[in-house]
Amino acid sequence: GKVSEVTLGEDKFTFVEECQHPKSCTLLLQGPNSHTIDQIKDAVRDGLRAVKNAIEDQAVVPGAGAFELAAAMHLRNVVAKATKGRAKLGVEAYAEALLVIPKTLAENSGFDVQDCILNLTDAREDSDCTLAVGLDCTSGDPMIPADEGIWDNVRVKRQCLHLSTVLASQLLLVDEVMRAGKQMGRVPEGADDM
Repeated sequence: GKVSEVTLGEDKFTFVEECQHPKSCTLLLQGPNSHTIDQIKDAVRDGLRAVKNAIEDQAVVPGAGAFELAAAMHLRNVVAKATKGRAKLGVEAYAEALLVIPKTLAENSGFDVQDCILNLTDAREDSDCTLAVGLDCTSGDPMIPADEGIWDNVRVKRQCLHLSTVLASQLLLVDEVMRAGKQMGRVPEGADDM
């Protein structure tokens, strides 16, 4: 290996480079001010965490809203058709809620949200629902995220689905408690006649 001492600003650093079998590494981040360095640190930490998650999960899912689009279409085309009664409304609402990610991508990229969602849906249907189709944020057109190297972590998607379901259930429970509390304060009909 190669060992050297380098002075950067007021700090001295010892660099050990070109090791035969390195077991760890250090990243030296530089920037014009502490705010920029903090942002770079966050970006590096997020990137390393994404790699760690992919290695631990041993899987990734197509990004660019492709997972959410596929899940929403499956819920509408398969699950909702097999569901009866009021539960069907819940399945359709959940499917619509999943489309928030591709809608947000379209809106933040400056494209018409409805046109993008319709184009994505059409592109997925044209492939007989076999291709994962996502949104190209530069053109607004459908694209295949796997071909572009756009991936999301499985555990992030799993956590999003789990937490959104738990939060929705908790909100509905609070709603029920509030409704029951209001009904307890009312005087029953006919009670004044006694």
